[in-house]
Parts: sequence; C-alpha cells; structure tokens
Amino acid sequence: MSDAIVSCRPLSPPAGGQPGAAGAMLERNCSIARTLNVLSDSWAFLVLRECYFGATRFQTFQSALGLPRQTLTQRLRKLTSQGLLCRVLYSERPRRFEYRLTEIGIDMYPVMLALLAFGDKWLCGSQTPPIFLVHNLCGGVCHPVVACSHCRTEVSAKTVSWRDGPGAGASAIVKTRRTRRSSDPAILERGRPSSVARALKVIGDRWTFMVIREAFFRVRRFDELQAKLGIAPNILTDRLGRLVAEGILSRIKYQDLPERFEYRLTEKGRDLHGPLIAMLSWGDRWLAGGKPPLVLTHTACGHDFDPTVICHRCREPLRAADMSYKLNYVLPPDRDRTAKPGRPIVA
Repeated sequence: MSDAIVSCRPLSPPAGGQPGAAGAMLERNCSIARTLNVLSDSWAFLVLRECYFGATRFQTFQSALGLPRQTLTQRLRKLTSQGLLCRVLYSERPRRFEYRLTEIGIDMYPVMLALLAFGDKWLCGSQTPPIFLVHNLCGGVCHPVVACSHCRTEVSAKTVSWRDGPGAGASAIVKTRRTRRSSDPAILERGRPSSVARALKVIGDRWTFMVIREAFFRVRRFDELQAKLGIAPNILTDRLGRLVAEGILSRIKYQDLPERFEYRLTEKGRDLHGPLIAMLSWGDRWLAGGKPPLVLTHTACGHDFDPTVICHRCREPLRAADMSYKLNYVLPPDRDRTAKPGRPIVA
C-alpha cells in the first residue's frame, strides 16, 4: 500500500465503483472503508477522543464538544450500536445512563494516537502541541510512532508493500447514511485545542479518507478516482480541491489538449500512511472476519506485519491504560484538568 512501490499487483476482482453481475455497484474489500463506515464522520472520532479523556456522561460530552443534543445523541447511538461504547445505568430516578468504552472502543486508541502524531507534526505551525503524552511504563514524554510489529521500527509509505490477503476481492457497496462535510471545519476545535481535531479538519470525512486511500493505491486521475469510488463528480472536485489547498495532494498537468491533471501525494500527504494503516489494522481485527483484504510487508526487514503504534523511547506498544497527559492550554474553570494522572481505561 505504498505510493512509492510500483510492483504491487492490483486486486484481482473488480475494484470500487464498478458494476457487478446484477448491476450492483462494487467496491474493493478494504478494512479502512469498513472502519470509516463505523466511525462515519469527524464527530464520531471526537466523541471517542473525549472517552479517552475520561468522559462518560452526556453532559460532559456536550460541554467538551459544543454539539447540539440531536447530533451528539446520534453519534453516541451509532457508536453504541457498533459496539465501541456500551450504555450503563447509573441513576434509577431519574433514569440516567453513561457511555463506557468496550474492548473494541479501547482498541481504537492507537488510531487516535496516529492522527495526533500527524497533527502535531504538520498542523501546529510554530505553536507547542496542545498535549504532551506521557508513557507511564517508561516515564517519559512520548511521541507515537506507527511501526512494524516484527522489528519495532517506524514504517512509511516508502517502506511498505502489499499483496492480496484472504479477504481480497470486491463486494456490493453498503448503503450508509452519509453525513455532510462541515462548511466550517473550525468548529471541530470549538471545545478544546487538539491535534486530532486539526487532522480531522483536513481529512475527517469519509470521501476524503477514501480519496487519500486511492492515492496510496496509485490512483491519480479524476476519471479513475470517480470509477473506483463511485463518487459524484461535484463531491470529488470539492475533495480534491481541498486536499490540494491543504498540501496533501499536488496537482500536476499530464496533458495539454485538452488540459488534464493528476493528483499525487506530497510529503505531507504520504505521512497520512500511518493513520490509514492504523485504521486498517483495527478493521482487520474487528471487521474482517479473520480474512484481511490486504497483507502488509515491511520491506526494510522483509516480514509481514501488523501496524503497531509504539512509544518512540522504549519501542513498546502504546495502550490507553498506560498513558497520561499534560495539557498545554487552559480549560474553562469548570473543566480545568491541566494534568491527568495515569488511570486505567477498562472495558
């Protein structure tokens, strides 16, 4: 799954957006797409982020995110129905429930760390990152690194190749409710400064993720992207324009008459490889039925691997239960938590 590897063979069955035998539209089997069908949009990501900060109750989520009640209710209901959260009764009169992370929800934590690392590197400018992560096992401030599970060294788009896995192929596109991209992405940071929110402002809707995914499969031209994804031309034009404006893709002319352009990943865009394969790893574990569509190989050590988010200091995998954080900003008095001691997050 690398923009730099040219020897990768294509998936054998027809890829996304192609008509099937009975006229149904097909898309490539992909654990990233399955993960995005679960998370649905940026607000679902941020609800989970607040869970990792310790939020469990409706009022806490609403205060932290500034979401309308209906929007928050929908996201909590979706995450509960998908098994990432569970509702637990904490008051009989009146009946009140809180939302607690399940094992599946806790396992999404490395994806958040991969997004945070991207936001810290590319989207903070000259500012200090909003959060310092502390890895309690080694006692130091740590930077999350997406690494090879075999050799524990950092991977990148240039050092990863892929081949078809047992779940490769294509299947009918599952119709899901599509949420619109916000016209004002800045509202994602309304509750708190966050490198995760900043990353989601750039890439945080399903179509944008999918366009970036195809870029790593070396799909670069408008008509090819439209055919692979089955995406409306106006939506594709919008997403490509935003990705070029954000420096994720570069627009390069390849034909004069008529003018035609292709879209290539920039250095910044290639750094999204980490968050994407972290999502792929989660989807393989929980949504692939034991048959991952892709098998990743770390070309540096020659082994197939499972993308693993590790501490840059001790090289150990990062678990939610082993992490603390220090905030580099001031919360309102009613939410002043400038430092949080390590507290196990349990299912």
